Amino acid sequence: MLTTEYLKHEIEGAVMSKNAKVDSDKKLKNKKYVKELRKLQGELCRLQEWVKHKGLRVLIVFEGRDAAGKGGTIKAITERVSPRVFRLVALPAPSDREKSQMYMQRYMQHFPAAGEVVIFDRSWYNRLGVEYVMGFCTKEQHRRFLQLCPEMEKYIVEGGIQLIKVWLEVSDKEQKTRFRGASGRSVTPVETQPDGPALTEQVVRVFPRPGHDVEGH
Repeated sequence: MLTTEYLKHEIEGAVMSKNAKVDSDKKLKNKKYVKELRKLQGELCRLQEWVKHKGLRVLIVFEGRDAAGKGGTIKAITERVSPRVFRLVALPAPSDREKSQMYMQRYMQHFPAAGEVVIFDRSWYNRLGVEYVMGFCTKEQHRRFLQLCPEMEKYIVEGGIQLIKVWLEVSDKEQKTRFRGASGRSVTPVETQPDGPALTEQVVRVFPRPGHDVEGH
């Protein structure tokens, strides 16, 4: 019988399979990887039928450092399922109008209806990391986020939405290697600049791990 735990297991399986390809080609050869990925994608197709049948609302939040494999993982999850069920949301920088709204307003308008799985490629946690470290929000706005985020996510879950949060990590050394491989030259992204460690620490410190909430709430 398909359950919520099964849903989480299948998403985590797709994530782990993708990361195995990126980080351990010697252990998991490409042919074997593709075979396993197709198997997991078939399970995701079954999963989407279950989501539709049960009228579930699923929200998956992807966060992580640059070059950690977030884009590739999301592609692996979504490439064989229906875009009418699995919907990807990657919001650009807020417009002047959106800046005048409540912070969560621009995200909530994309939340799933019955029978939908919405994947956020980065999310409201931008306020926690990039916006705060790069000076795009005030200390008071950052403090308010830390205070309200657990309550907001509790409201989401109690409202019947299945909330799944995924953090993808990569070491500084591997990150630099991947950037060089992608560009053919040395690249200095945000994470490799002086503010980079602070940015990552801010996000990791409060990005909930299994069984934990923001700031221990």
